[in-house]
Amino acid sequence: MGTVLALLQGAVERLRRFAYAEKEPSRIRRPRVGLALGGGFARGIAHVGVLKVLHDNQIPIDCIAGTSVGALVAAAYAGEVPFERMQQLAAATHFTDFGRLTLSWMGLASNDRLERYLRRYSSVSRFEELKTPLTIAATDLDTGQAVYFSEGPIGPALRASCAYPGLFLPVEYQDRMLVDGFLAAPLPVDPLRRMGAEVVIAVPLESASFSRPNNMAGVISRSFAIMQRYAHQDWRGKADLVIEPDVKNFAWDDFQQAPQLVAAGEVAALAALPRIRAKLAIAAVQPAARAQA
Repeated sequence: MGTVLALLQGAVERLRRFAYAEKEPSRIRRPRVGLALGGGFARGIAHVGVLKVLHDNQIPIDCIAGTSVGALVAAAYAGEVPFERMQQLAAATHFTDFGRLTLSWMGLASNDRLERYLRRYSSVSRFEELKTPLTIAATDLDTGQAVYFSEGPIGPALRASCAYPGLFLPVEYQDRMLVDGFLAAPLPVDPLRRMGAEVVIAVPLESASFSRPNNMAGVISRSFAIMQRYAHQDWRGKADLVIEPDVKNFAWDDFQQAPQLVAAGEVAALAALPRIRAKLAIAAVQPAARAQA
């Protein structure tokens, strides 16, 4: 009798597991994706092409971070500015839209117009209003360390991130003297991990065209391009994937080449899609242990 009862109980247990199997939580889930955008003046227009391809191919961006022009494009994306609008504004941009020449020992121009430029395409003015979490990177001149902004007004943080040393005046904000985030955080990967990203995609914009500059801005730009080539790029070891648009032959002020720059971003992103999908598939079943709280 005991044996029969045991068999019946086993059958009932197997039936219960079968009946409730669909209610058990799935082990497969979508990993959080973070995107880090690097600087490069006009070359940053290529970021628009990258973002458009990721959007069109249903690659989610859960959080985004940017340095210099990468911060500007990231702010536009987080503020839900349409890609077509981004490209139109980029093509119509001139130096005087964000730069104002000034007499100072600290720089050739002020970028205070950048806050007004931001308002041309987005009504959002604070980080807290953005749909997609955003971090903007700048460099503290006193400590030499990266400073990350993710709350409060976007304008001052953006100006600081874009304050290219020698060209633009440093930005004094929150008791700090700040310059371009490129110096300390060329690709702001670290804050994305802290924002919960399990898969981090980085988009650098390398300038390797070494034609002789013909003005002071060109000298400054070329000097930083050389520094970038020889700098220790530890961010590469922290990113899971790197998308590298071929923008080497574009000048720092090639805003009139906006369609070509967008196309360069699209080509690079399309080529990276198989790697991105493969990484997301792996991370979905094996959550990234590298993600930090």
